[in-house]
Amino acid sequence: MAALTGKERMARILDRKPVDRIAVYEAFWTETKVAWIEQGHLKSDELPNDHFNLDLQSCMPFNVVADLDFVDEVVQEDENTKLVRNGNGALLRWWKSKMGTPEHVDFGVKDESTWGRARELLRDSSKYGRRINVENYRANRRDCVRSNRFFTLGMVNVFECMHPLCGHENMLVGMALEPQWVKDMCDVYSELTINLMEELFAAEGLPDGAWFYEDMGFKNKPFMSPAMYKDIVWPAHKRTFDYCHSKGLKVIVHSCGFIEPLVPGLIEAGMDCLQALEVKAGMDLVHMKKTYGDKIAFMGGMDVRPLVANDIKGIDAELESKLPAAMAGEATAFTAITASPAK
Repeated sequence: MAALTGKERMARILDRKPVDRIAVYEAFWTETKVAWIEQGHLKSDELPNDHFNLDLQSCMPFNVVADLDFVDEVVQEDENTKLVRNGNGALLRWWKSKMGTPEHVDFGVKDESTWGRARELLRDSSKYGRRINVENYRANRRDCVRSNRFFTLGMVNVFECMHPLCGHENMLVGMALEPQWVKDMCDVYSELTINLMEELFAAEGLPDGAWFYEDMGFKNKPFMSPAMYKDIVWPAHKRTFDYCHSKGLKVIVHSCGFIEPLVPGLIEAGMDCLQALEVKAGMDLVHMKKTYGDKIAFMGGMDVRPLVANDIKGIDAELESKLPAAMAGEATAFTAITASPAK
């Protein structure tokens, strides 16, 4: 087979068709890029996507914070962290000098009775234009055309919209005790996501694919049962995935944690490719490929721990144990888990 472009390679993988080689994608922490520039591995004006000749590039132009006019308020600060209240009414503690998940301290939205104002703000169609970073989308799309790279519109889906607003604990307890509230949040956020896509595509044209972030698991378990997922979250996934398919876009779902019990529902909703397959949470690429490889493509499944440890033998063992099975049928792209650390 003749050499394919990144765009052609990823498109064929998502269609589960033969390719010339496995596709490669990776995301990089900000401090990783800074360290590589300081160490002389990367030029100051060089993009990692170009340096590594990656096959896929994504951008996230949508802002789904509830109150767009709220100016982040620093409530407390020390040498290493700062406690910030944001436009969701969430109080989060962030590292100052490195990336990472913030500590969840408090949330203004805790249940259905405190959801009303955020609901009203999120449904305000007059603010849609302010929620879209058109310049970011346009620049990334243009860059992918230049480099023949597969371009995806990156978005958070409803699970990743809800927990920044109300926190995992309030959301998950709400699924059990106030399911009508969580269903309403799913409806509001899925409607917002579709409307933002509609407005962006009308103005700037289509990407090559859709990429949804939706971290629905932790170590060895998903955050909810398959039955609860199907009843509460699945309808919103079906709605957003169907919209993407109506535009001819394949749907890639990034979901960290152990989410294998939810995969049949995600496939039924229309997922075309599962990304991450987090090894340290219990996900197994080879098993998933054997079980679902006739239905979806896969991206990821390589253990990030040998990378963090700079363990070359461990990296080789990881590749040798997984790539032959993963490449059967060709519907696999190589990536680590979430993003490459500064090692």
